[in-house]
Amino acid sequence: MAVLAAVSALLGWIGRQGPRAIAATVIIAILLPPLDALLRPFVTAAIVALLCAAFVRVDLTALRTHISRPGLVLAATAWVSLATPALLGLCCWAAHLAARSPDLFLGLMFQAVTTPMMAAPAFAALMGLDPTLVLAVVVAGAAITPFTAPIFVHIFIGAAMTLSPLALGTKLLAIMAASLAAALIIRRLAGAEKIRRASDQIDGINILLAFVFVGSVMQDVAPRFLADPLGMIGLTALAFAVNFSLLGLSALVFLVAGRERSFIIGLTASQRNLGLMLAATGGAVPDLTWLYVAVSQFPLYLAPLMLMPLARRLKTGGKQV
Repeated sequence: MAVLAAVSALLGWIGRQGPRAIAATVIIAILLPPLDALLRPFVTAAIVALLCAAFVRVDLTALRTHISRPGLVLAATAWVSLATPALLGLCCWAAHLAARSPDLFLGLMFQAVTTPMMAAPAFAALMGLDPTLVLAVVVAGAAITPFTAPIFVHIFIGAAMTLSPLALGTKLLAIMAASLAAALIIRRLAGAEKIRRASDQIDGINILLAFVFVGSVMQDVAPRFLADPLGMIGLTALAFAVNFSLLGLSALVFLVAGRERSFIIGLTASQRNLGLMLAATGGAVPDLTWLYVAVSQFPLYLAPLMLMPLARRLKTGGKQV
């Protein structure tokens, strides 16, 4: 019992560190590349566990509230899961990226077609924002991504991807179904009240699981920065540009919903779950694709800390319309 209490206390402490702990996972992963190699075989398990943890924490009451007024959720889901992949894909086509750098094109399309991160509601909560809208969009996006992602893969990537669109959709659906089934069992056994009381501990578990994923993809980042600093700086700058462009454009599109809500939708649109695509493909992707997935974690995991002041300002001063 003493050991369990100590573990619970440690998880709670990690969970209470919020955005600082999320940012620290990236730094630790870069500084400890040997650990990264050990974590890589556990990428798929970590992604499934993160999905499961997100489903466990679903606030059914808040979810029903958004479902009863589905207009904004449906519009945000359509934007995040349909319009955003189409826009990003068209931008890549206009830049002839498929011919100039097919492996980078594959990484960007992974980013475009995947669902928002299941950790996005937790990130929003850690920033002091209402996570229920994020959660509703994430759940809706998770439900349709196994069907939309293969379509976009077929349109934009085609034969450049060894995994067929049908196989991709099947794997995505299997990952989602397994995570949801495990979450329902946990909710049934633990109960909603116990889950609510363990919020800090679940945050701590999420941060540790995020570290497993981040660590698993960061193995080659430090050596590549030393070998090709300008190339890696350019690739990292691209990852930040794509992330914050998605955030800014999405927030602008939904500004009519109010500044806080538009920011929340922008955050959801920019927090793309590239790990899900790695899990669906079994990690069998080209080196540059894997490297782009790795550096794209910088804006994902640093955003909560970087955007915290803006989120607080919106929370205190934003007016809903």
